[in-house]
Amino acid sequence: MIFMKINMGIPDRAVRVLAAIAIAVLFFTGTISGTWGYVLLGVGFIFLLTGIAGSCPLYSLFGFSTCPVKKNPVK
Repeated sequence: MIFMKINMGIPDRAVRVLAAIAIAVLFFTGTISGTWGYVLLGVGFIFLLTGIAGSCPLYSLFGFSTCPVKKNPVK
């Protein structure tokens, strides 16, 4: 099993989950529909998964992270 490194901070995760919820609400109320509605619903699903997991594969691919660095105390 592959374990993904957490590379997203709390604000990034919250924005993704809120965006996914907003997309779902717009889709299920009929505001967005058709092909673009399904495409956006898929994007929202990916945002939800990555937001909950705290890991974005594209961030890993490009070596990017919004997760704060934990510093070890000096001994």
